[in-house]
Amino acid sequence: MTKAPPRRFPALRLSALALALSLPIAVQAQDGPQPDPADAVTLDALEVTAQRRVENIQDVPVSISVLSGETLDVLGSGGTDVRFLSGRVPSLNIESSFGRAFPRFYIRGYGNTDFRLNTSQPVSLVYDDVVQENPILKGFPVFDLERIEVLRGPQGSLFGRNTPAGVVKFDSVRPSQEFGGYAQLGYGSDDMWNFEGAVGGALGERWSARVSTLYQRRDDWVRNDFDGPNEGFEGYDESAARAQLLYEGDGFEALLNVHARHLNGSARLFRANIIEPGTNDFVAGFDREVVTQDGLNYSELDSQGASARLRWDLGDYTLHSITGYESLETFNRGDIDGGYGAVFLPDSGPGVIPFASETADGIPDHSQWSQELRIESDYGGALDWQAGVFWFKEDYRVDSVSYDSLNNSAQDGYQRIRQTNDAWAVFGALTWQATDALELRAGLRYTVDEKQLTVEEYWNTGFAACVLAGKCTLEQLAALEPDGDLSASPEDKKLNWDLSATFELNEDVNLYGRVATGFRGSSIQSAGAFNGKSVAGPETSTAAEFGVKADLFDRRARLSAGVFYYEVEDQQLTAVGGAANANILLNAEKSTGRGFEVDLEAWLGESVLVTLGSGYNDTEIEDDDLAVAVCAACTVTDPRVGALAAIDGNPLPQAPKWTHNLTARWGMPVGSGEFFVFTDWVYRSEVNFFLYESIEFTGKSLLEGGLRAGYLWNDGDYEVAAYGRNITDQERIVGGIDFNNLTGFINEPRTLGVEFTARF
Repeated sequence: MTKAPPRRFPALRLSALALALSLPIAVQAQDGPQPDPADAVTLDALEVTAQRRVENIQDVPVSISVLSGETLDVLGSGGTDVRFLSGRVPSLNIESSFGRAFPRFYIRGYGNTDFRLNTSQPVSLVYDDVVQENPILKGFPVFDLERIEVLRGPQGSLFGRNTPAGVVKFDSVRPSQEFGGYAQLGYGSDDMWNFEGAVGGALGERWSARVSTLYQRRDDWVRNDFDGPNEGFEGYDESAARAQLLYEGDGFEALLNVHARHLNGSARLFRANIIEPGTNDFVAGFDREVVTQDGLNYSELDSQGASARLRWDLGDYTLHSITGYESLETFNRGDIDGGYGAVFLPDSGPGVIPFASETADGIPDHSQWSQELRIESDYGGALDWQAGVFWFKEDYRVDSVSYDSLNNSAQDGYQRIRQTNDAWAVFGALTWQATDALELRAGLRYTVDEKQLTVEEYWNTGFAACVLAGKCTLEQLAALEPDGDLSASPEDKKLNWDLSATFELNEDVNLYGRVATGFRGSSIQSAGAFNGKSVAGPETSTAAEFGVKADLFDRRARLSAGVFYYEVEDQQLTAVGGAANANILLNAEKSTGRGFEVDLEAWLGESVLVTLGSGYNDTEIEDDDLAVAVCAACTVTDPRVGALAAIDGNPLPQAPKWTHNLTARWGMPVGSGEFFVFTDWVYRSEVNFFLYESIEFTGKSLLEGGLRAGYLWNDGDYEVAAYGRNITDQERIVGGIDFNNLTGFINEPRTLGVEFTARF
């Protein structure tokens, strides 16, 4: 029986209720006598491989962290989007050059910086058992969730798409026969409003339903001092909804889901020349609340989807069917040069603007279908197995548009591509309880993955090789290709496997080890004004990890720790930007990563719950012959190969060596309720923004903290709280545009607000 967000009163020791941040504990406070503290930290069963089999996290030989309960409530305060998860578990980083629309995920430093809308990522995102392949789909808002699981390392045997780095898995609160729900209303800085809520219960003896909704909005907090088309930036208006219908029969269960999202707001705000040359500091006098831009900026997004998850109990076997459909439309436009005018005009700025650049990218139509059939054994003996088939089909178009900001933002270039992706796989897995203390697991998956990209329309009137002809056409663009062909259709076949073991050292301590492989199919980027067609072949990862999972101090503390090493053969990398403004796919001969992760949760006394997570990731590109284009105006520190930079030995981009997270919650009875304080902190060390290393485009370390203080009453049914996000108001450059000048974008400012929550 599932309730909507867990109640956090009356028990002081239970009021954090949940896993606070790093370990997969999903504990719900119940009415009645307070549980023993040992019960309050008992692990709840988790589904970590989408097999619907209840497994204790201690028995699963995978490095996993989970966010749930109060932690999600706190971190989600202030209208934040999915990027708030960055660093909240060890070795997870999330960034975006599209703002709220297009998050890029990295696990253990392994991800993809490509900003094109047809890109793929090595971190797979699974929402309610349905893979979200397109990067726009990965930004669906976080609300009314049972838990978020982060599985580190390759998960190629049991998950459907592109999982060589790991999986981020979202599970919504399911309908139940018990009537219940919640409503939360918040108000904060810059006239920010945040509402979310859910209601559900029985529709009959076997039917139940749950409806959840979210609405967020914020005014612009950045002023445009140039007389351009936008007066301000960084505001947004976003809404999302989910409806679920559950049927529970005799030996059959059906869970139906429909969901949708709408976003209208600012695109990522690029700021010209905010980096002091020769440093990675802000320029003197930088004011984050003011810009001067002559280009248009906006972001529009609509997505919708549905799924049907069916389960048949066949005695010694269980059959699962998961059918998913996703679709989206989006258009994102921004001033890429980050300023106004150009050096050949009487006035321009701020700083040097060599030429104006204003572009947009959109997906006018999109469809994704997926189907999984899986059968698993339920003998109750020493040997269990599962086997299944998976099918995936995606078809969409991408529009890329350029504008002349100096001519009333008139359109001066256009490209439309169509990409299809068809894939299928067969898979199987075994679990064998070899002895009372030793459990062995093995998995196997064979995948066939085929993509096809075609350029359906193209023209450009400036900055192209055929500009002397007056206008580049599709035919002229094809003539620039060595083979004259603008299409590509790679087909990849791969067998993946994993082997793992769990050894019970005693009733409180398990040791585990795992070796696994992962696979990502070929990627394609089309030819354009600045580069030819490029195809990156498939990449394969192999990873090994060893760790311990333990309950300590009579289960008042929980520890998970492990070490890992991985290699990626033929890793797909994207050389973005550079002075030539290219976007070129490359295969590095190899890249490696090594490090460790620690998750700790502990009760300090009777009323303080503390969690700590740390990850160390040392990544390296290993390819003696790989060189990429570099920035137009930065200080490159790599060896030069002509106009290029050799990147052998460099860390992967957006791969911090260190990530740390900390939460602490303290509660005290006051009157008939409870007063509580919750603080959370996240740190990541410096990162390279690009494949090459430069002084200016090295992001400084980032430390952000949150604070929430509030009062719970009526057995936790009501809560009022004040909160702050980025309470130290730290300013950091978190990404850059390198082809034109020293343009960058920054992190979110401090946000203050209040919230009221009612649970029923």
